[in-house]
Amino acid sequence: MKAGFLFSLLLCILARLSEAQYHYQGLMNYLESRMVAMEERIALWQEQNNRYNSDLKKFRQQASDLLEKLGKDHAKLRLDLEGAGVKVDRVEREMDYFETKNPPKPCVRAADKMVEQEAVVKVKKKEEFFELAVCLDIVSSIRAMKILKRLGSPKGVWTKDSRTAKVYVFNGTSEDTVYEFKSVKELSASSGMSKGRQITLPSAWNGTGHAVYDGFLYYVSERSELQVVKFDLKNSSLADSAVLPVEAQTPVYSLNPETLVDLIADEEGLWALYPAGDTINLAKMDSDTLDIEQMWDTLCPRNNAEAAFIVCGTVYVVYNTRPSSRSRVQCVFDVNDMVTAGEAPLLYFPRRFGAHSSLKYNPVEKQVYAWDDGYQMLYRLALKKKLWAIAPPPEE
Repeated sequence: MKAGFLFSLLLCILARLSEAQYHYQGLMNYLESRMVAMEERIALWQEQNNRYNSDLKKFRQQASDLLEKLGKDHAKLRLDLEGAGVKVDRVEREMDYFETKNPPKPCVRAADKMVEQEAVVKVKKKEEFFELAVCLDIVSSIRAMKILKRLGSPKGVWTKDSRTAKVYVFNGTSEDTVYEFKSVKELSASSGMSKGRQITLPSAWNGTGHAVYDGFLYYVSERSELQVVKFDLKNSSLADSAVLPVEAQTPVYSLNPETLVDLIADEEGLWALYPAGDTINLAKMDSDTLDIEQMWDTLCPRNNAEAAFIVCGTVYVVYNTRPSSRSRVQCVFDVNDMVTAGEAPLLYFPRRFGAHSSLKYNPVEKQVYAWDDGYQMLYRLALKKKLWAIAPPPEE
């Protein structure tokens, strides 16, 4: 009995062991198949990684070769551009010389019958002129340019009283302080405005259209109305003021929107340039009373104008572009109609830094004091006699 029971128990244990061995073998087979699959994937990854590393090495080599070639091409291009820049500078100098010696004809308001034919000139009757000016010079060319220094704001004015050696600096486009220097040499040696005498005005000046004439400072004060203020520089006191009859407060030069009126002094006294629609008007002012004696429409357009100066009663309007390129005089107006279309110059200024914010002519030195992007510059002018002075009309 006991033997049978033990035998049955043994058989049961053997059956269970056989069943467990079967399950164990199945598990081992599954694990083995998974390991084989993982090994295949690892081998595939290694193969792909080797291929990617090989491609990356090839790409790095190609990129290195391309960068080396690009560096050589860049160096060659830079040399070519430097050579081209030298050639362009040479061409511009030759153009400056050519334009100075052979200026094209600009727009100019002159008498309809005023033409030049081998020293034979037909003009209007003498009675039709405003007055025969004592000064008969006209600008023929720009002889030289000098950069004095860089001082202050991008826009401003520096000018010199033609009857003294004193120089006056208006820094910016709106302030109530002017700096006086004893000479151009003192201004050149000054560190900033340190050596200048500070003059505080009774009201703020606006724009860059100021003038110094015979010991007095003339500037425009922008309030409800445009006022011309006359300031005594010797006594540091207000001498007079007058309201300008300007209808619209628009800039006289489109490229200098801060300047509504440009006050100018030359050999014949005080002038004012102001806007009238799309053109620039001119007024002759009494420097003592600030009364307006006579007015003209110059027909010079305001568009693309940056500044102007007057020599012997002749207005030279300077034009430019935005962005700035080369300034040029391309509109000339003479109050006495004594400038013919053939003799009116189209002057090109040498290339500079930016655009002129002001141009102030000194009749004694025959120089224009210019403010260009913070630089104080001098243009020496070459003058010649107007054709009227060479061949005046016959007496009637």
